[in-house]
Amino acid sequence: MRILLPPSETKRLGGRHSFSPEELSFADALDTPRGLVRSALQEVSRDEEAATRALKLGVKNRDERLRNLELESSGAMPAIERYTGVLYDALAATELPASARDWISEHVLVQSALFGLIRAGDRIPGYRLSASSRLPELGKPLAKLWAGTHTDSLQGAPYVLDLRSKDYAALAPLAQLGAAQSDYLDVVARSQDGEVRALNHFNKAAKGDLVRRLASAAPEIVSRQDLLDWAAAAGLELHADPESETVRLVTEQGVPAASR
Repeated sequence: MRILLPPSETKRLGGRHSFSPEELSFADALDTPRGLVRSALQEVSRDEEAATRALKLGVKNRDERLRNLELESSGAMPAIERYTGVLYDALAATELPASARDWISEHVLVQSALFGLIRAGDRIPGYRLSASSRLPELGKPLAKLWAGTHTDSLQGAPYVLDLRSKDYAALAPLAQLGAAQSDYLDVVARSQDGEVRALNHFNKAAKGDLVRRLASAAPEIVSRQDLLDWAAAAGLELHADPESETVRLVTEQGVPAASR
């Protein structure tokens, strides 16, 4: 099983390690596009006004562009520790035991707008760039630059569960990754009247909680059915949509609902 996560705009600062781009996963396929994006990002980040427009910065966070000029010197840490925010706070990887952290390093990947697909344990610096950013030097949207570069990156993986948002999924569509079977995760909430509705804020918290539960249990999952069986045994309400590559997690205010 492989789990794909989106990154987060909020990130921890610092890091005890130096940043080595050549040590990132999938280097053979992604070194060239990574270099192009990095160069274009640093170029626009040198100009405050240009960076504010390209990176969609506000008055209070304009200085975040400076992180892009310090990639080599600001320090690196594992991606799963670098990102913060609702999903990553719910996952709380740094609080997990070593066995669960090892599971995350083996099974979890993150889709970065700057680095492309990386493994959870890959060491990265702090930066500011989102999938919707427009870098003038590239001359094209990030989704078009990354298109096709991830082909067969996950070939051999029996099952992939995609927790990415639409913008980040567009950087490396599931169909290109080469997994034997894959699903998107949809998170919904059941209200007191029994109706099921889409979630916004709690969507991310439920995804982080699900990954934490999987890492703690370390199940052997090689298919959609394995995931559904594990969820039922764990008391989670998870359903497969027979008409699409989607599994649906039912929650109650961001807390996974008991299986029914």
